[in-house]
Amino acid sequence: MKLYNFTDLLQVAKERDFKALGSFNLHCLEMLPAFFSAAEKTNSPLMIQISTGTAKYLGHKLLVDAIRSLSESRNVPTCLHLDHCSDLDAIQTALDAGFSSIMYDGSHLPIEENIANTRRVIDMARPLAVSVEAELGAIGGSEDGKVVEMNDAAFTTVDEAKRFVDETGVDMLAISIGTVHGLYTGKAHIQHQRLAEITDATKTPLVLHGGTGVSDEDMRLAVRSGIEKVNVGTEMNVQWVANCKQTFEKGKVNDSVRNFLVPANDAVTNVLVEKIQLFR
Repeated sequence: MKLYNFTDLLQVAKERDFKALGSFNLHCLEMLPAFFSAAEKTNSPLMIQISTGTAKYLGHKLLVDAIRSLSESRNVPTCLHLDHCSDLDAIQTALDAGFSSIMYDGSHLPIEENIANTRRVIDMARPLAVSVEAELGAIGGSEDGKVVEMNDAAFTTVDEAKRFVDETGVDMLAISIGTVHGLYTGKAHIQHQRLAEITDATKTPLVLHGGTGVSDEDMRLAVRSGIEKVNVGTEMNVQWVANCKQTFEKGKVNDSVRNFLVPANDAVTNVLVEKIQLFR
Protein backbone atom coordinates (compact mmCIF):
# COMPACT_ATOMS: atom_id res chain seq x y z
CA MET A 1 0.00 0.00 0.00
CA LYS A 2 1.31 3.45 -0.87
CA LEU A 3 1.85 6.12 1.76
CA TYR A 4 -0.77 8.86 1.46
CA ASN A 5 -0.05 12.56 1.50
CA PHE A 6 -2.08 14.69 3.91
CA THR A 7 -4.58 15.93 1.34
CA ASP A 8 -5.49 12.44 0.15
CA LEU A 9 -5.57 11.01 3.68
CA LEU A 10 -7.89 13.80 4.84
CA GLN A 11 -10.29 12.81 2.08
CA VAL A 12 -10.24 9.20 3.35
CA ALA A 13 -10.90 10.48 6.87
CA LYS A 14 -13.90 12.52 5.73
CA GLU A 15 -15.29 9.56 3.84
CA ARG A 16 -15.22 7.77 7.21
CA ASP A 17 -17.04 10.65 8.91
CA PHE A 18 -14.05 12.29 10.57
CA LYS A 19 -13.75 16.08 10.43
CA ALA A 20 -10.01 16.11 11.15
CA LEU A 21 -6.92 13.93 11.27
CA GLY A 22 -4.84 13.33 14.35
CA SER A 23 -1.10 13.45 13.67
CA PHE A 24 0.77 11.46 16.29
CA ASN A 25 4.43 11.72 17.24
CA LEU A 26 6.38 8.48 16.97
CA HIS A 27 9.44 8.27 19.23
CA CYS A 28 10.57 4.68 18.69
CA LEU A 29 9.69 1.69 16.53
CA GLU A 30 8.27 -0.18 19.52
CA MET A 31 5.36 2.27 19.56
CA LEU A 32 4.27 1.48 16.01
CA PRO A 33 1.97 -1.48 16.76
CA ALA A 34 0.07 0.70 19.25
CA PHE A 35 -0.55 3.35 16.60
CA PHE A 36 -1.97 0.85 14.13
CA SER A 37 -4.07 -0.86 16.80
CA ALA A 38 -5.72 2.48 17.60
CA ALA A 39 -6.43 3.12 13.92
CA GLU A 40 -8.02 -0.31 13.57
CA LYS A 41 -10.16 0.13 16.68
CA THR A 42 -11.54 3.46 15.41
CA ASN A 43 -11.65 2.69 11.66
CA SER A 44 -9.49 5.78 11.19
CA PRO A 45 -6.71 6.45 8.72
CA LEU A 46 -3.40 7.14 10.43
CA MET A 47 -1.01 10.08 10.28
CA ILE A 48 2.36 9.45 11.90
CA GLN A 49 4.75 12.35 12.40
CA ILE A 50 8.46 12.15 12.99
CA SER A 51 10.80 14.78 14.40
CA THR A 52 14.15 15.32 12.74
CA GLY A 53 15.77 13.88 15.87
CA THR A 54 13.75 10.67 15.67
CA ALA A 55 14.41 10.39 11.93
CA LYS A 56 18.16 10.58 12.54
CA TYR A 57 17.93 8.11 15.41
CA LEU A 58 15.94 5.44 13.57
CA GLY A 59 16.89 6.15 9.97
CA HIS A 60 14.62 7.61 7.31
CA LYS A 61 14.48 4.51 5.11
CA LEU A 62 13.77 2.18 8.04
CA LEU A 63 10.84 4.37 9.05
CA VAL A 64 9.42 4.47 5.54
CA ASP A 65 9.77 0.72 5.03
CA ALA A 66 8.36 -0.23 8.44
CA ILE A 67 5.37 2.10 8.23
CA ARG A 68 4.57 1.17 4.65
CA SER A 69 4.72 -2.53 5.54
CA LEU A 70 2.40 -2.15 8.53
CA SER A 71 0.04 0.03 6.52
CA GLU A 72 -0.29 -2.74 3.95
CA SER A 73 -0.51 -5.69 6.35
CA ARG A 74 -3.02 -3.93 8.65
CA ASN A 75 -4.92 -2.31 5.76
CA VAL A 76 -4.69 1.15 7.34
CA PRO A 77 -4.26 4.16 4.99
CA THR A 78 -1.24 5.96 6.43
CA CYS A 79 0.68 9.22 5.98
CA LEU A 80 4.30 9.67 7.12
CA HIS A 81 4.97 13.30 8.03
CA LEU A 82 8.21 15.10 8.89
CA ASP A 83 7.40 17.51 11.70
CA HIS A 84 8.93 20.93 12.53
CA CYS A 85 11.88 21.03 10.16
CA SER A 86 13.67 24.26 9.25
CA ASP A 87 16.57 22.63 7.39
CA LEU A 88 16.00 22.30 3.64
CA ASP A 89 18.71 19.63 3.35
CA ALA A 90 16.94 17.54 6.01
CA ILE A 91 13.68 18.00 4.13
CA GLN A 92 15.31 16.78 0.94
CA THR A 93 16.61 13.70 2.79
CA ALA A 94 13.08 12.88 3.94
CA LEU A 95 11.69 13.40 0.46
CA ASP A 96 14.34 11.13 -1.05
CA ALA A 97 13.54 8.44 1.52
CA GLY A 98 9.82 8.44 0.69
CA PHE A 99 8.13 10.57 3.36
CA SER A 100 4.70 11.58 2.07
CA SER A 101 4.22 14.86 3.95
CA ILE A 102 6.59 17.60 5.15
CA MET A 103 6.42 20.51 7.55
CA TYR A 104 8.68 23.46 6.88
CA ASP A 105 8.83 25.55 10.05
CA GLY A 106 9.80 29.14 9.30
CA SER A 107 7.67 30.60 12.07
CA HIS A 108 10.76 32.12 13.71
CA LEU A 109 11.55 34.13 10.57
CA PRO A 110 10.09 37.40 9.20
CA ILE A 111 6.98 36.59 7.19
CA GLU A 112 8.63 37.47 3.86
CA GLU A 113 11.42 34.95 4.48
CA ASN A 114 8.98 32.35 5.78
CA ILE A 115 6.91 32.71 2.60
CA ALA A 116 9.96 32.50 0.33
CA ASN A 117 11.34 29.38 2.02
CA THR A 118 7.94 27.70 2.12
CA ARG A 119 7.61 28.23 -1.62
CA ARG A 120 11.02 26.61 -2.12
CA VAL A 121 9.89 23.57 -0.12
CA ILE A 122 6.66 23.36 -2.11
CA ASP A 123 8.70 23.39 -5.32
CA MET A 124 10.72 20.46 -3.92
CA ALA A 125 7.68 18.50 -2.79
CA ARG A 126 5.04 19.05 -5.50
CA PRO A 127 6.69 16.86 -8.20
CA LEU A 128 6.63 13.98 -5.70
CA ALA A 129 2.97 14.55 -4.70
CA VAL A 130 4.12 15.27 -1.14
CA SER A 131 1.98 17.62 0.95
CA VAL A 132 3.53 20.64 2.69
CA GLU A 133 2.65 22.20 6.03
CA ALA A 134 3.93 25.58 7.20
CA GLU A 135 3.59 27.53 10.43
CA LEU A 136 2.70 31.16 11.04
CA GLY A 137 2.86 32.72 14.48
CA ALA A 138 4.87 31.52 17.47
CA ILE A 139 3.52 28.68 19.62
CA GLY A 140 4.99 28.63 23.10
CA GLY A 141 6.63 25.63 24.75
CA SER A 142 9.19 23.03 23.71
CA GLU A 143 9.24 20.79 20.62
CA ASP A 144 12.17 18.50 19.74
CA GLY A 145 14.64 20.73 21.57
CA LYS A 146 13.27 24.00 20.15
CA VAL A 147 11.98 26.27 22.92
CA VAL A 148 9.74 29.31 22.54
CA GLU A 149 9.33 31.18 25.81
CA MET A 150 5.73 32.03 26.63
CA ASN A 151 6.57 35.75 26.55
CA ASP A 152 7.69 35.30 22.93
CA ALA A 153 4.54 33.46 21.79
CA ALA A 154 2.67 35.38 19.08
CA PHE A 155 -0.85 34.70 17.87
CA THR A 156 -1.47 34.30 14.14
CA THR A 157 -3.34 37.24 12.62
CA VAL A 158 -6.09 36.87 10.04
CA ASP A 159 -4.45 39.21 7.53
CA GLU A 160 -1.07 37.48 7.69
CA ALA A 161 -2.65 34.03 7.43
CA LYS A 162 -4.55 35.04 4.29
CA ARG A 163 -1.44 36.60 2.77
CA PHE A 164 0.65 33.53 3.58
CA VAL A 165 -1.80 31.09 2.02
CA ASP A 166 -2.38 33.27 -1.05
CA GLU A 167 1.35 33.67 -1.72
CA THR A 168 2.43 30.07 -1.04
CA GLY A 169 -0.50 27.78 -1.86
CA VAL A 170 0.54 25.67 1.12
CA ASP A 171 -1.51 22.49 1.75
CA MET A 172 -2.02 23.16 5.45
CA LEU A 173 -1.14 25.95 7.86
CA ALA A 174 -0.28 25.61 11.54
CA ILE A 175 -1.53 28.60 13.49
CA SER A 176 -1.01 29.98 16.98
CA ILE A 177 -4.37 30.37 18.74
CA GLY A 178 -3.57 29.55 22.37
CA THR A 179 -2.05 26.07 22.58
CA VAL A 180 1.41 25.19 23.89
CA HIS A 181 3.94 22.56 22.83
CA GLY A 182 4.84 20.01 25.49
CA LEU A 183 3.48 19.61 29.01
CA TYR A 184 0.78 21.97 30.24
CA THR A 185 0.65 23.62 33.66
CA GLY A 186 -2.98 24.64 33.15
CA LYS A 187 -5.88 24.61 30.72
CA ALA A 188 -5.23 25.87 27.19
CA HIS A 189 -7.30 28.90 26.22
CA ILE A 190 -8.24 28.48 22.56
CA GLN A 191 -9.13 31.69 20.72
CA HIS A 192 -12.13 30.29 18.88
CA GLN A 193 -13.15 33.58 17.26
CA ARG A 194 -9.65 34.05 15.83
CA LEU A 195 -9.78 30.47 14.50
CA ALA A 196 -13.15 31.03 12.84
CA GLU A 197 -11.94 34.21 11.15
CA ILE A 198 -8.72 32.57 9.87
CA THR A 199 -10.74 29.62 8.57
CA ASP A 200 -13.05 31.93 6.67
CA ALA A 201 -10.17 34.01 5.25
CA THR A 202 -7.88 31.18 4.13
CA LYS A 203 -10.20 28.34 3.04
CA THR A 204 -7.21 26.06 3.76
CA PRO A 205 -6.82 23.14 6.22
CA LEU A 206 -5.55 24.52 9.52
CA VAL A 207 -3.32 22.70 11.99
CA LEU A 208 -3.47 22.76 15.79
CA HIS A 209 -0.13 22.08 17.46
CA GLY A 210 0.06 21.29 21.16
CA GLY A 211 -3.08 19.14 21.17
CA THR A 212 -2.25 17.33 24.41
CA GLY A 213 -3.42 20.07 26.78
CA VAL A 214 -6.67 20.96 25.03
CA SER A 215 -9.94 20.01 26.73
CA ASP A 216 -12.28 17.65 24.92
CA GLU A 217 -14.87 20.41 24.59
CA ASP A 218 -12.38 22.85 23.10
CA MET A 219 -11.02 20.18 20.77
CA ARG A 220 -14.43 19.33 19.36
CA LEU A 221 -15.22 23.01 18.86
CA ALA A 222 -11.85 23.66 17.18
CA VAL A 223 -12.42 20.76 14.79
CA ARG A 224 -15.87 22.07 13.92
CA SER A 225 -14.39 25.53 13.32
CA GLY A 226 -11.74 24.62 10.75
CA ILE A 227 -8.93 22.65 12.38
CA GLU A 228 -8.32 19.63 10.13
CA LYS A 229 -5.03 18.35 11.55
CA VAL A 230 -4.31 18.00 15.27
CA ASN A 231 -0.81 17.24 16.56
CA VAL A 232 -0.63 15.04 19.65
CA GLY A 233 2.63 13.81 21.16
CA THR A 234 3.34 14.64 24.79
CA GLU A 235 0.45 12.71 26.32
CA MET A 236 1.49 9.49 24.56
CA ASN A 237 5.11 9.94 25.57
CA VAL A 238 4.15 10.51 29.21
CA GLN A 239 2.08 7.31 29.27
CA TRP A 240 4.82 5.34 27.51
CA VAL A 241 7.54 6.39 29.97
CA ALA A 242 5.34 5.97 33.05
CA ASN A 243 4.36 2.41 32.10
CA CYS A 244 7.90 1.44 31.10
CA LYS A 245 9.25 2.71 34.42
CA GLN A 246 6.83 0.46 36.27
CA THR A 247 7.36 -2.69 34.21
CA PHE A 248 11.15 -2.41 33.98
CA GLU A 249 11.39 -1.79 37.71
CA LYS A 250 9.36 -4.92 38.50
CA GLY A 251 10.92 -7.13 35.82
CA LYS A 252 13.83 -9.53 36.01
CA VAL A 253 16.97 -9.18 33.93
CA ASN A 254 16.24 -12.41 32.04
CA ASP A 255 12.63 -11.49 31.17
CA SER A 256 11.82 -10.81 27.53
CA VAL A 257 11.98 -7.07 26.86
CA ARG A 258 8.73 -7.25 24.90
CA ASN A 259 6.89 -8.09 28.13
CA PHE A 260 8.00 -4.75 29.54
CA LEU A 261 6.67 -2.89 26.52
CA VAL A 262 3.19 -4.39 26.14
CA PRO A 263 1.60 -2.27 28.93
CA ALA A 264 3.22 0.85 27.48
CA ASN A 265 1.83 0.05 24.04
CA ASP A 266 -1.62 -0.59 25.49
CA ALA A 267 -1.53 2.80 27.21
CA VAL A 268 -0.49 4.54 23.99
CA THR A 269 -3.30 2.81 22.08
CA ASN A 270 -5.82 4.01 24.67
CA VAL A 271 -4.60 7.62 24.37
CA LEU A 272 -4.85 7.52 20.58
CA VAL A 273 -8.34 5.99 20.63
CA GLU A 274 -9.57 8.71 22.99
CA LYS A 275 -8.09 11.47 20.84
CA ILE A 276 -9.28 10.06 17.52
CA GLN A 277 -12.85 9.92 18.78
CA LEU A 278 -12.74 13.70 19.29
CA PHE A 279 -12.17 14.30 15.59
CA ARG A 280 -15.59 13.14 14.37
